Amino acid sequence: MTPSSVAPFQRLTDVAEAERYAGHLFVGTSVRLRPLQSDDLHYLEQWWFDPSIVVLQNPTVLPRPEGGVSEQFTQWSANTDSSSVGFSIELLETEEFVGHVTLFGRDTINQSATLAIILGPEFHGHGFGADAVRLALRYGFLQLGLNRIELRTWAFNTRGIAAYTKAGFVEEGRRREAVFFNGRRHDEVIMAVLRDDWAD
Repeated sequence: MTPSSVAPFQRLTDVAEAERYAGHLFVGTSVRLRPLQSDDLHYLEQWWFDPSIVVLQNPTVLPRPEGGVSEQFTQWSANTDSSSVGFSIELLETEEFVGHVTLFGRDTINQSATLAIILGPEFHGHGFGADAVRLALRYGFLQLGLNRIELRTWAFNTRGIAAYTKAGFVEEGRRREAVFFNGRRHDEVIMAVLRDDWAD
């Protein structure tokens, strides 16, 4: 929690606190979350078809025809219904677009959702993803009232698992030998963070 923020799960007592809460929701240490812009879609389509990203996002590496990706991200980021919310990720210092994060499959009865994130390959390894994940958790727990946020990734995605762990996720289990890459079977890792275990 930054000094200018409001303590999580506390009742807001005045306008100044409400303003600090709202402003704090979308701003991290290195990135901020913002609405999707049309210029972002070109990069998202480019990254979505990059094999180095496909192998982390999909259960098979297979060239796909263009089309549909822009519509998918636009739908995730419309933020007009209760099933999903999505945000573009930009650097605080330069306002450069670096990726996208979404909470989808929201279950309002059980107060849960699934997190997904994509970063441009050139932005990996700088802590931007971990910062964006922390912001998505903040929004999910403080604004959407979620109790559980989960994600799934492949066991060989050690960089991603380290970032998710740093953000507060814990491994809950594995689907053994769930995916087939490079002639071998690999586990799918299921991770989650609960509101009571989360520290902003």
